[in-house]
Amino acid sequence: METVYIETSVISYYTSKPSRDLIIAARQEITREKWPKIAKLFEVYISALVIQEAEQGDPEAAKSRLTAISNLPILSISDKAERLAALLISDGPIPKQYPEDALHIAIATTNGMDYLSTWNFTHINNAQIKSKIISLVESQGFHCPVICSPEELIGE
Repeated sequence: METVYIETSVISYYTSKPSRDLIIAARQEITREKWPKIAKLFEVYISALVIQEAEQGDPEAAKSRLTAISNLPILSISDKAERLAALLISDGPIPKQYPEDALHIAIATTNGMDYLSTWNFTHINNAQIKSKIISLVESQGFHCPVICSPEELIGE
């Protein structure tokens, strides 16, 4: 079975109250629709970083996020992952103000995930940045997971 690392934005969209922003509302609905299918078709993983981010913010929303991920296996954050994340910032496309984005990519990569699913189109699932991520990851001897949204992960 293929593996997928679920980045925190997916969990947030899955558990949050419906937004009045039409794009966010659509992504929330897509995530709610796709989540059971993803759980059935893939081995789903998170990391301690996802848990840390899910704990932040409104206590009620945090509880909902943490409940949604409570049974998912947790990937380690190794020294290799931290070194790769540092490279993604120093030599690569991830701005230094967003070290968590680099770490999500590095965790998924160093743990051999097939996919990294995210709604972060700013610094992770962005066509221009993605090609730079792949080049840097592969230059370090790793295979880069396919970076995609939940919708792209399993389509219609």
